Amino acid sequence: MCSLMKLRKPFFFFCTNSLTSLSLRRLSSTLSAQPSSSSSQQTSSTFIHPSAIVHPNALISQGVSIGPFCTVGSSAKLGQGCQLHPGSHIFGNTELGEHCILMTGSVVGDDLPGRTVVGCNNIIGHHAVVGVKCQDLKYKPGDACFLDIGDNNDIREHSSIHRSSKSSDRTVIGDNNLIMGSCHIAHDCKVGNNNIFANNTLLAGHVMVEDYAHTAGAIVVHQFCHIGFTRCPKVHDGDWRES
Repeated sequence: MCSLMKLRKPFFFFCTNSLTSLSLRRLSSTLSAQPSSSSSQQTSSTFIHPSAIVHPNALISQGVSIGPFCTVGSSAKLGQGCQLHPGSHIFGNTELGEHCILMTGSVVGDDLPGRTVVGCNNIIGHHAVVGVKCQDLKYKPGDACFLDIGDNNDIREHSSIHRSSKSSDRTVIGDNNLIMGSCHIAHDCKVGNNNIFANNTLLAGHVMVEDYAHTAGAIVVHQFCHIGFTRCPKVHDGDWRES
C-alpha cells in the first residue's frame, strides 16, 4: 500500500524535488568557485590551459587567464588580469596593459624589430590583427617599427592595425575609441581620443584623425589626409562629403 501511495504522487512532485536539488547543487558549486571579495579577485592566481604554448621567458602578471590553443611569445608582457580567449596569439616584443581581453582568433604583435604597446582595458575582437608588419613597399626588412595603443579601446572583429613603416615614426591610437568590425588603420596613422569608426572604415597610411570624429560605414580616407575635430565623412548617392 505504501508503495502504491508513493506511485500516486503527482509527477511534478518528483520533478520539483529533482530540479530543486539540482539547482541547489549548481548554486553551491558556483558560490564556492567565486572569490569571496574583491581583494581575492585581485590576488587570484594565473590560469594557463595545458594546450596553450607560453614561452618561459614571457612575463605573465597575476590574475592572467590564457585559454586553450593560445600562443604567447618569448618577449611578450601581459599585465594583471588580462584574458586570452581560445586561439588568440601574442607575438614579438608586445606589451599588454592591465585587464586587456583578446577574443578568439585575434593576433597581437609580430616577430619584427620594434614594439607593440597596448594600454589598459582594451578589447581586441575576434580575428582582429593588431601590430603586424605594414603593407607599404618602402618598409625595409629589419627596420624597427612601432605601434602604440592607449586605454579603453574597443577594436572589433576582423579589424587590422599596422605598425609604422619606418623606425623614425609610429602608428598611434589614443584612448576610448570604438573601431567597429573590418576597419583598417594603416602604417603611421595618428588617431586621437573618443573616435567612432563605423564598419569597414579604411584609413590609408599617414592619416591623422583628431578627437571625437565619427565615420559612416565603408569610408575610405586617402593617405596623408587629416580629419579634424568632430568631422563626419559620409557616403551619399555615390558622392563623398563632410558634415
